[in-house]
Amino acid sequence: MKFELTKSFLAALTDAIREQDAQFILNEVAMLHPADIAEIFDRVTIEEAKFIYRQFDEELASEVLVELDEDLKESFLASLSNTEIAAQVEMMDSDDAADFIQTLPEDRKDEILSQLEDVEHSSDIASLLTYDEDTAGGLMATEFIWANANWTVAEAMENLRIQAQEIENVYTIYTVDDYDRLLGTLSLKTFLYADNTTKISEIYSPNPISVRVTTPDTEVAKIMEKYDLVVVPVIDQAGVLLGRITIDDVVDVMREEAEKASQIASGLSEKIEDNDSIWIISRARLPWLLVGLVGGICGSMVIGGFEVQLSKIPQLAFFIPMIAAMGGNVGVQSSALIVQGLANKSLSYDSTFSKILKEITVALFNGAILSFFIFSYNYLFGLELALCITVSAALFTVIIIAAVMGTLVPLLLNRYKIDPALATGPFITTMNDILGMLVYFTISYWIFL
Repeated sequence: MKFELTKSFLAALTDAIREQDAQFILNEVAMLHPADIAEIFDRVTIEEAKFIYRQFDEELASEVLVELDEDLKESFLASLSNTEIAAQVEMMDSDDAADFIQTLPEDRKDEILSQLEDVEHSSDIASLLTYDEDTAGGLMATEFIWANANWTVAEAMENLRIQAQEIENVYTIYTVDDYDRLLGTLSLKTFLYADNTTKISEIYSPNPISVRVTTPDTEVAKIMEKYDLVVVPVIDQAGVLLGRITIDDVVDVMREEAEKASQIASGLSEKIEDNDSIWIISRARLPWLLVGLVGGICGSMVIGGFEVQLSKIPQLAFFIPMIAAMGGNVGVQSSALIVQGLANKSLSYDSTFSKILKEITVALFNGAILSFFIFSYNYLFGLELALCITVSAALFTVIIIAAVMGTLVPLLLNRYKIDPALATGPFITTMNDILGMLVYFTISYWIFL
Protein backbone atom coordinates (compact mmCIF):
# COMPACT_ATOMS: atom_id res chain seq x y z
CA MET A 1 0.00 0.00 0.00
CA LYS A 2 1.31 3.44 -0.96
CA PHE A 3 2.21 5.61 2.01
CA GLU A 4 0.91 9.18 2.12
CA LEU A 5 2.56 11.64 4.47
CA THR A 6 -0.22 13.67 6.10
CA LYS A 7 -0.30 16.51 8.61
CA SER A 8 -1.99 14.29 11.18
CA PHE A 9 0.74 11.65 10.85
CA LEU A 10 3.45 14.29 11.24
CA ALA A 11 1.68 15.69 14.31
CA ALA A 12 1.47 12.23 15.89
CA LEU A 13 5.11 11.58 15.03
CA THR A 14 6.21 14.87 16.57
CA ASP A 15 4.32 14.04 19.77
CA ALA A 16 5.95 10.58 19.89
CA ILE A 17 9.41 12.09 19.49
CA ARG A 18 8.71 14.64 22.22
CA GLU A 19 7.65 11.83 24.54
CA GLN A 20 10.60 9.64 23.47
CA ASP A 21 8.11 6.98 22.35
CA ALA A 22 10.40 4.52 20.55
CA GLN A 23 7.60 1.97 20.18
CA PHE A 24 5.61 4.36 17.97
CA ILE A 25 8.62 4.70 15.68
CA LEU A 26 9.02 0.93 15.42
CA ASN A 27 5.31 0.33 14.81
CA GLU A 28 4.50 3.24 12.48
CA VAL A 29 7.76 4.32 10.82
CA ALA A 30 10.13 1.36 10.72
CA MET A 31 7.57 -0.62 8.71
CA LEU A 32 7.63 1.92 5.85
CA HIS A 33 9.73 1.82 2.69
CA PRO A 34 13.11 3.57 3.10
CA ALA A 35 12.10 6.14 0.46
CA ASP A 36 9.01 7.06 2.50
CA ILE A 37 11.11 7.35 5.65
CA ALA A 38 13.51 9.65 3.77
CA GLU A 39 10.50 11.82 2.89
CA ILE A 40 9.63 12.02 6.59
CA PHE A 41 13.19 13.05 7.43
CA ASP A 42 12.81 15.93 4.98
CA ARG A 43 9.82 17.24 6.96
CA VAL A 44 11.24 17.11 10.48
CA THR A 45 14.20 18.74 12.20
CA ILE A 46 17.65 17.17 12.23
CA GLU A 47 17.33 16.30 15.92
CA GLU A 48 13.95 14.66 15.36
CA ALA A 49 15.34 12.75 12.37
CA LYS A 50 18.25 11.50 14.50
CA PHE A 51 15.86 10.17 17.14
CA ILE A 52 13.87 8.28 14.51
CA TYR A 53 17.03 7.01 12.83
CA ARG A 54 18.51 5.59 16.03
CA GLN A 55 15.48 3.38 16.57
CA PHE A 56 16.17 1.43 13.36
CA ASP A 57 18.30 -1.66 12.96
CA GLU A 58 21.53 -1.24 10.97
CA GLU A 59 20.11 -2.58 7.70
CA LEU A 60 17.12 -0.24 7.63
CA ALA A 61 19.25 2.71 8.78
CA SER A 62 21.67 2.17 5.90
CA GLU A 63 18.83 1.94 3.37
CA VAL A 64 17.33 5.20 4.62
CA LEU A 65 20.67 7.01 4.34
CA VAL A 66 20.94 5.98 0.68
CA GLU A 67 17.48 7.42 -0.04
CA LEU A 68 18.07 10.87 1.50
CA ASP A 69 18.22 13.91 -0.79
CA GLU A 70 21.73 15.27 -1.27
CA ASP A 71 21.22 18.47 0.72
CA LEU A 72 19.51 16.70 3.62
CA LYS A 73 22.09 13.91 3.55
CA GLU A 74 24.91 16.42 3.91
CA SER A 75 23.41 18.14 6.94
CA PHE A 76 22.23 14.89 8.53
CA LEU A 77 25.62 13.16 8.19
CA ALA A 78 27.30 16.16 9.76
CA SER A 79 25.42 15.29 12.95
CA LEU A 80 26.62 11.65 12.98
CA SER A 81 29.97 10.33 14.13
CA ASN A 82 32.35 8.49 11.80
CA THR A 83 31.73 5.30 13.78
CA GLU A 84 27.96 5.55 13.25
CA ILE A 85 28.41 6.19 9.52
CA ALA A 86 30.90 3.34 9.14
CA ALA A 87 28.39 0.93 10.69
CA GLN A 88 25.84 1.87 8.05
CA VAL A 89 28.33 1.75 5.16
CA GLU A 90 29.15 -1.81 6.24
CA MET A 91 25.57 -2.80 5.35
CA MET A 92 25.46 -1.14 1.91
CA ASP A 93 26.23 -2.64 -1.49
CA SER A 94 29.57 -1.43 -2.81
CA ASP A 95 28.06 0.94 -5.41
CA ASP A 96 25.68 2.56 -2.90
CA ALA A 97 28.49 2.77 -0.36
CA ALA A 98 30.85 4.43 -2.86
CA ASP A 99 28.18 6.97 -3.90
CA PHE A 100 27.41 7.59 -0.26
CA ILE A 101 31.04 8.16 0.79
CA GLN A 102 31.56 10.38 -2.26
CA THR A 103 29.21 12.94 -0.68
CA LEU A 104 31.32 13.18 2.50
CA PRO A 105 34.08 15.73 3.10
CA GLU A 106 37.55 14.51 2.13
CA ASP A 107 38.76 14.40 5.73
CA ARG A 108 36.03 11.88 6.67
CA LYS A 109 36.31 9.46 3.73
CA ASP A 110 39.56 7.74 4.71
CA GLU A 111 38.60 7.65 8.38
CA ILE A 112 35.30 5.90 7.67
CA LEU A 113 36.87 3.41 5.24
CA SER A 114 39.51 2.53 7.83
CA GLN A 115 36.79 1.74 10.39
CA LEU A 116 35.05 -0.86 8.22
CA GLU A 117 35.46 -4.33 9.71
CA ASP A 118 35.09 -6.07 6.32
CA VAL A 119 38.48 -5.36 4.70
CA GLU A 120 37.39 -6.75 1.32
CA HIS A 121 34.29 -4.53 1.32
CA SER A 122 36.43 -1.54 2.22
CA SER A 123 38.83 -2.37 -0.62
CA ASP A 124 35.98 -2.69 -3.12
CA ILE A 125 34.59 0.69 -2.10
CA ALA A 126 38.01 2.32 -2.31
CA SER A 127 38.54 0.94 -5.83
CA LEU A 128 35.14 2.26 -6.95
CA LEU A 129 36.03 5.71 -5.63
CA THR A 130 38.92 5.84 -8.12
CA TYR A 131 36.52 5.81 -11.08
CA ASP A 132 34.88 8.93 -12.45
CA GLU A 133 31.37 9.06 -10.99
CA ASP A 134 29.97 9.77 -14.48
CA THR A 135 31.26 6.48 -15.92
CA ALA A 136 30.22 2.83 -15.74
CA GLY A 137 32.92 2.32 -13.11
CA GLY A 138 31.27 4.95 -10.94
CA LEU A 139 27.88 3.25 -11.30
CA MET A 140 28.78 -0.41 -10.92
CA ALA A 141 28.62 -2.67 -7.91
CA THR A 142 31.34 -5.26 -7.40
CA GLU A 143 28.89 -7.82 -6.00
CA PHE A 144 27.70 -10.28 -8.65
CA ILE A 145 27.14 -14.01 -9.19
CA TRP A 146 29.66 -15.79 -11.42
CA ALA A 147 30.57 -19.30 -12.47
CA ASN A 148 33.69 -20.68 -14.13
CA ALA A 149 32.99 -22.21 -17.54
CA ASN A 150 34.90 -25.35 -16.54
CA TRP A 151 32.73 -26.06 -13.50
CA THR A 152 29.95 -28.60 -13.50
CA VAL A 153 26.47 -27.49 -12.43
CA ALA A 154 27.00 -29.22 -9.09
CA GLU A 155 30.28 -27.39 -8.48
CA ALA A 156 28.70 -24.11 -9.51
CA MET A 157 25.79 -24.64 -7.13
CA GLU A 158 28.12 -24.98 -4.16
CA ASN A 159 30.00 -21.81 -5.08
CA LEU A 160 26.85 -19.85 -5.88
CA ARG A 161 25.36 -20.60 -2.48
CA ILE A 162 28.35 -18.89 -0.89
CA GLN A 163 28.30 -15.93 -3.30
CA ALA A 164 24.55 -15.34 -2.93
CA GLN A 165 24.90 -14.61 0.78
CA GLU A 166 26.38 -11.21 -0.07
CA ILE A 167 23.93 -10.27 -2.85
CA GLU A 168 20.38 -9.01 -2.42
CA ASN A 169 19.12 -9.45 -6.01
CA VAL A 170 20.30 -12.14 -8.42
CA TYR A 171 19.40 -11.38 -12.04
CA THR A 172 21.78 -13.63 -13.95
CA ILE A 173 24.91 -15.77 -13.59
CA TYR A 174 28.01 -14.50 -15.37
CA THR A 175 30.27 -17.09 -16.95
CA VAL A 176 34.02 -16.41 -16.85
CA ASP A 177 37.19 -18.24 -17.85
CA ASP A 178 40.17 -19.06 -15.65
CA TYR A 179 41.39 -15.45 -15.99
CA ASP A 180 38.03 -13.94 -14.91
CA ARG A 181 37.29 -12.76 -18.44
CA LEU A 182 33.59 -12.51 -19.24
CA LEU A 183 32.45 -15.24 -21.63
CA GLY A 184 28.68 -15.02 -21.40
CA THR A 185 25.61 -15.24 -19.21
CA LEU A 186 23.61 -18.10 -17.78
CA SER A 187 19.94 -17.74 -16.94
CA LEU A 188 18.78 -19.05 -13.59
CA LYS A 189 16.10 -21.18 -15.28
CA THR A 190 18.63 -22.92 -17.54
CA PHE A 191 20.96 -23.46 -14.60
CA LEU A 192 18.27 -24.95 -12.33
CA TYR A 193 17.02 -27.35 -15.00
CA ALA A 194 20.49 -28.58 -16.03
CA ASP A 195 21.88 -31.94 -14.94
CA ASN A 196 24.44 -31.80 -12.11
CA THR A 197 27.17 -33.28 -14.31
CA THR A 198 26.66 -30.76 -17.13
CA LYS A 199 29.52 -28.32 -17.69
CA ILE A 200 28.70 -24.62 -17.48
CA SER A 201 30.49 -24.20 -20.84
CA GLU A 202 27.74 -26.30 -22.45
CA ILE A 203 24.76 -24.23 -21.31
CA TYR A 204 25.78 -20.57 -21.06
CA SER A 205 24.88 -17.94 -23.70
CA PRO A 206 27.97 -16.37 -25.33
CA ASN A 207 28.53 -12.80 -26.57
CA PRO A 208 26.72 -10.92 -23.79
CA ILE A 209 25.96 -7.21 -24.01
CA SER A 210 28.46 -5.49 -21.74
CA VAL A 211 30.01 -2.07 -21.16
CA ARG A 212 33.57 -0.96 -20.53
CA VAL A 213 34.43 0.50 -17.17
CA THR A 214 35.16 3.86 -18.84
CA THR A 215 31.84 4.04 -20.73
CA PRO A 216 29.96 7.30 -19.90
CA ASP A 217 26.95 6.75 -17.64
CA THR A 218 24.60 8.31 -20.20
CA GLU A 219 25.79 5.78 -22.78
CA VAL A 220 25.17 2.96 -20.29
CA ALA A 221 21.61 4.24 -19.80
CA LYS A 222 21.00 4.28 -23.56
CA ILE A 223 22.34 0.73 -23.97
CA MET A 224 20.15 -0.63 -21.18
CA GLU A 225 17.12 1.22 -22.54
CA LYS A 226 17.74 0.01 -26.11
CA TYR A 227 18.10 -3.66 -25.17
CA ASP A 228 15.57 -3.65 -22.28
CA LEU A 229 18.19 -4.76 -19.77
CA VAL A 230 17.69 -4.80 -16.01
CA VAL A 231 21.40 -5.44 -15.41
CA VAL A 232 24.55 -5.12 -17.51
CA PRO A 233 28.07 -6.46 -16.77
CA VAL A 234 31.08 -4.13 -16.64
CA ILE A 235 34.45 -5.22 -18.02
CA ASP A 236 37.91 -3.68 -18.33
CA GLN A 237 40.01 -3.31 -21.47
CA ALA A 238 41.12 -6.97 -21.22
CA GLY A 239 37.54 -8.24 -20.86
CA VAL A 240 37.88 -9.06 -17.16
CA LEU A 241 34.54 -8.91 -15.34
CA LEU A 242 34.65 -6.12 -12.75
CA GLY A 243 31.05 -5.60 -11.70
CA ARG A 244 27.48 -5.04 -12.76
CA ILE A 245 25.11 -2.08 -13.15
CA THR A 246 21.46 -2.52 -12.20
CA ILE A 247 18.47 -0.65 -13.57
CA ASP A 248 17.87 1.36 -10.37
CA ASP A 249 21.24 3.09 -10.81
CA VAL A 250 20.48 3.85 -14.46
CA VAL A 251 17.08 5.32 -13.63
CA ASP A 252 18.89 7.87 -11.46
CA VAL A 253 21.11 8.79 -14.44
CA MET A 254 18.07 9.16 -16.72
CA ARG A 255 16.34 11.38 -14.20
CA GLU A 256 19.40 13.59 -13.77
CA GLU A 257 19.79 13.96 -17.55
CA ALA A 258 16.10 14.81 -17.92
CA GLU A 259 16.35 17.41 -15.16
CA LYS A 260 19.46 18.88 -16.75
CA ALA A 261 17.82 19.14 -20.19
CA SER A 262 14.68 20.64 -18.63
CA GLN A 263 16.69 23.27 -16.76
CA ILE A 264 18.68 24.21 -19.85
CA ALA A 265 15.50 24.47 -21.92
CA SER A 266 13.98 26.64 -19.18
CA GLY A 267 16.92 29.02 -19.27
CA LEU A 268 18.78 27.87 -16.14
CA SER A 269 22.57 27.77 -16.38
CA GLU A 270 23.05 25.40 -13.42
CA LYS A 271 21.12 22.98 -11.23
CA ILE A 272 19.15 24.62 -8.44
CA GLU A 273 17.13 23.27 -5.52
CA ASP A 274 14.12 24.72 -3.69
CA ASN A 275 16.19 25.48 -0.60
CA ASP A 276 19.06 27.19 -2.46
CA SER A 277 19.90 30.77 -1.53
CA ILE A 278 18.56 33.76 -3.46
CA TRP A 279 22.06 34.37 -4.82
CA ILE A 280 22.42 30.84 -6.22
CA ILE A 281 18.96 30.91 -7.82
CA SER A 282 19.61 34.35 -9.33
CA ARG A 283 23.02 33.24 -10.60
CA ALA A 284 21.40 30.30 -12.42
CA ARG A 285 18.65 32.41 -14.00
CA LEU A 286 20.42 35.66 -14.78
CA PRO A 287 22.63 34.64 -17.78
CA TRP A 288 19.72 33.68 -20.01
CA LEU A 289 17.62 36.58 -18.76
CA LEU A 290 20.46 38.80 -19.99
CA VAL A 291 20.35 37.00 -23.34
CA GLY A 292 16.62 37.70 -23.48
CA LEU A 293 17.26 41.33 -22.56
CA VAL A 294 19.83 41.71 -25.35
CA GLY A 295 17.38 40.04 -27.72
CA GLY A 296 14.68 42.47 -26.66
CA ILE A 297 17.02 45.41 -27.30
CA CYS A 298 17.83 44.05 -30.75
CA GLY A 299 14.11 43.57 -31.43
CA SER A 300 13.38 47.15 -30.37
CA MET A 301 16.16 48.35 -32.66
CA VAL A 302 14.55 46.49 -35.57
CA ILE A 303 11.19 48.11 -34.78
CA GLY A 304 12.88 51.49 -34.38
CA GLY A 305 14.39 51.14 -37.86
CA PHE A 306 10.88 51.04 -39.29
CA GLU A 307 9.53 53.88 -37.19
CA VAL A 308 8.44 55.84 -40.25
CA GLN A 309 6.33 52.90 -41.48
CA LEU A 310 4.71 52.50 -38.07
CA SER A 311 3.83 56.20 -37.96
CA LYS A 312 2.16 55.92 -41.38
CA ILE A 313 0.48 52.55 -40.73
CA PRO A 314 0.01 52.21 -36.95
CA GLN A 315 -2.08 49.03 -37.43
CA LEU A 316 1.20 47.20 -38.10
CA ALA A 317 1.94 47.35 -34.36
CA PHE A 318 -1.17 45.27 -33.59
CA PHE A 319 0.39 42.12 -35.03
CA ILE A 320 3.92 42.37 -33.60
CA PRO A 321 3.17 40.09 -30.58
CA MET A 322 1.51 37.49 -32.82
CA ILE A 323 4.40 37.32 -35.30
CA ALA A 324 6.97 37.03 -32.50
CA ALA A 325 4.98 34.41 -30.58
CA MET A 326 4.33 32.21 -33.64
CA GLY A 327 7.99 32.28 -34.65
CA GLY A 328 9.09 31.28 -31.16
CA ASN A 329 6.51 28.50 -30.85
CA VAL A 330 7.31 26.94 -34.23
CA GLY A 331 11.05 27.14 -33.55
CA VAL A 332 10.75 25.41 -30.17
CA GLN A 333 8.51 22.68 -31.63
CA SER A 334 10.99 21.91 -34.41
CA SER A 335 14.07 22.05 -32.19
CA ALA A 336 12.47 19.79 -29.56
CA LEU A 337 12.09 16.97 -32.10
CA ILE A 338 15.70 17.31 -33.28
CA VAL A 339 17.05 17.43 -29.71
CA GLN A 340 15.09 14.27 -28.92
CA GLY A 341 16.56 12.54 -31.99
CA LEU A 342 20.08 13.58 -31.02
CA ALA A 343 19.56 12.39 -27.45
CA ASN A 344 18.49 8.87 -28.44
CA LYS A 345 20.93 8.76 -31.38
CA SER A 346 18.18 8.04 -33.91
CA LEU A 347 19.51 10.66 -36.35
CA SER A 348 21.93 9.51 -39.03
CA TYR A 349 23.16 11.60 -41.98
CA ASP A 350 20.33 10.37 -44.19
CA SER A 351 17.67 10.80 -41.53
CA THR A 352 18.96 14.30 -40.71
CA PHE A 353 18.38 15.46 -44.29
CA SER A 354 14.94 13.83 -44.40
CA LYS A 355 14.10 15.37 -41.00
CA ILE A 356 14.96 18.88 -42.26
CA LEU A 357 12.93 18.28 -45.43
CA LYS A 358 10.01 16.97 -43.39
CA GLU A 359 10.06 19.96 -41.02
CA ILE A 360 10.05 22.36 -43.97
CA THR A 361 7.12 20.49 -45.52
CA VAL A 362 5.18 20.59 -42.24
CA ALA A 363 5.99 24.29 -41.90
CA LEU A 364 4.70 24.96 -45.42
CA PHE A 365 1.47 23.14 -44.64
CA ASN A 366 0.94 24.80 -41.23
CA GLY A 367 2.04 28.18 -42.55
CA ALA A 368 -0.46 28.04 -45.40
CA ILE A 369 -3.36 27.18 -43.07
CA LEU A 370 -2.47 29.79 -40.43
CA SER A 371 -1.79 32.49 -43.01
CA PHE A 372 -5.14 31.85 -44.70
CA PHE A 373 -6.85 31.99 -41.31
CA ILE A 374 -5.30 35.32 -40.30
CA PHE A 375 -5.94 36.76 -43.78
CA SER A 376 -9.63 35.82 -43.56
CA TYR A 377 -9.90 37.20 -40.03
CA ASN A 378 -8.32 40.55 -40.93
CA TYR A 379 -10.26 40.91 -44.16
CA LEU A 380 -13.61 40.13 -42.50
CA PHE A 381 -12.91 42.75 -39.83
CA GLY A 382 -12.37 45.42 -42.46
CA LEU A 383 -8.61 45.89 -42.57
CA GLU A 384 -7.26 47.12 -45.87
CA LEU A 385 -6.17 44.49 -48.35
CA ALA A 386 -2.48 45.51 -48.31
CA LEU A 387 -2.28 45.06 -44.53
CA CYS A 388 -4.06 41.68 -44.74
CA ILE A 389 -1.54 40.50 -47.32
CA THR A 390 1.39 41.87 -45.29
CA VAL A 391 0.43 40.06 -42.08
CA SER A 392 -0.37 36.79 -43.87
CA ALA A 393 2.82 36.81 -45.98
CA ALA A 394 4.96 37.68 -42.93
CA LEU A 395 3.36 34.96 -40.81
CA PHE A 396 3.91 32.36 -43.55
CA THR A 397 7.55 33.38 -44.03
CA VAL A 398 8.28 33.52 -40.30
CA ILE A 399 6.88 30.01 -39.77
CA ILE A 400 9.13 28.63 -42.53
CA ILE A 401 12.23 30.41 -41.20
CA ALA A 402 11.50 29.40 -37.59
CA ALA A 403 11.09 25.74 -38.59
CA VAL A 404 14.40 25.77 -40.47
CA MET A 405 16.20 27.53 -37.63
CA GLY A 406 14.66 25.19 -35.05
CA THR A 407 15.96 22.25 -37.05
CA LEU A 408 19.42 23.54 -37.93
CA VAL A 409 20.42 25.26 -34.67
CA PRO A 410 20.45 22.12 -32.46
CA LEU A 411 22.35 20.26 -35.19
CA LEU A 412 25.00 23.00 -35.29
CA LEU A 413 25.23 23.13 -31.50
CA ASN A 414 25.68 19.37 -31.38
CA ARG A 415 28.36 19.54 -34.08
CA TYR A 416 30.41 21.96 -31.97
CA LYS A 417 29.92 19.88 -28.78
CA ILE A 418 27.44 22.32 -27.21
CA ASP A 419 24.37 20.86 -25.49
CA PRO A 420 21.63 21.02 -28.17
CA ALA A 421 18.99 21.38 -25.44
CA LEU A 422 19.91 25.08 -25.54
CA ALA A 423 17.99 25.25 -28.81
CA THR A 424 14.68 24.47 -27.09
CA GLY A 425 14.84 27.39 -24.68
CA PRO A 426 15.43 31.17 -24.65
CA PHE A 427 18.16 30.91 -27.31
CA ILE A 428 15.89 29.87 -30.18
CA THR A 429 12.94 31.93 -28.93
CA THR A 430 14.94 35.16 -28.76
CA MET A 431 16.55 34.58 -32.15
CA ASN A 432 13.20 33.88 -33.81
CA ASP A 433 11.68 37.00 -32.22
CA ILE A 434 14.33 39.17 -33.83
CA LEU A 435 14.13 37.43 -37.21
CA GLY A 436 10.33 37.56 -37.08
CA MET A 437 10.32 41.33 -36.56
CA LEU A 438 12.86 41.84 -39.34
CA VAL A 439 10.83 39.72 -41.79
CA TYR A 440 7.55 41.35 -40.82
CA PHE A 441 8.70 44.91 -41.33
CA THR A 442 10.73 44.09 -44.42
CA ILE A 443 7.66 42.58 -46.12
CA SER A 444 5.52 45.53 -45.00
CA TYR A 445 8.13 47.89 -46.47
CA TRP A 446 8.01 46.13 -49.83
CA ILE A 447 4.20 46.02 -49.97
CA PHE A 448 3.59 49.60 -48.83
CA LEU A 449 6.54 51.07 -50.73
